[in-house]
Amino acid sequence: MLCMNNYEQGYINECRERVNAQLSAYRNLAAAIDQTQTNTKPLHEAIDTFEPVFFNNMVLLLDQLFVHRSRVIEGKDGNPMNEVRVICNSLLNNKGKLIADKSIKLNPANSVLGYKVGDEINLTETDFKRLSDGFFAAVENVFGLIPVAE
Repeated sequence: MLCMNNYEQGYINECRERVNAQLSAYRNLAAAIDQTQTNTKPLHEAIDTFEPVFFNNMVLLLDQLFVHRSRVIEGKDGNPMNEVRVICNSLLNNKGKLIADKSIKLNPANSVLGYKVGDEINLTETDFKRLSDGFFAAVENVFGLIPVAE
């Protein structure tokens, strides 16, 4: 498969559900830690350490679910799909520090997360939720041209 010019709405919905299920699992874990009656400091420190690792990897999942999206159709204007692409490349190829992509006009002031070149990428749950919401909205807007089959 070389590239996708559109995705069925059903596939986009399934991907969103998959991402939301993992987000829910994280929230359930964090809530369970909050409800423990014992010394929670080590548990809270563990979840604080785990959070950016988990959500950085969730961005990789977002990209992978739509990895074959057409770059021409995606555009290069700094939209949330571009932001996910740049973050993934940075996580995988630059030890988690945001790198510039000469082909994408990612302006921190207009991006979802506001990362600048050189910033350490450490997503929180809130960051990921905003980015994934923007990403799915952009995918639906640009690639979601086929309605759900009845």
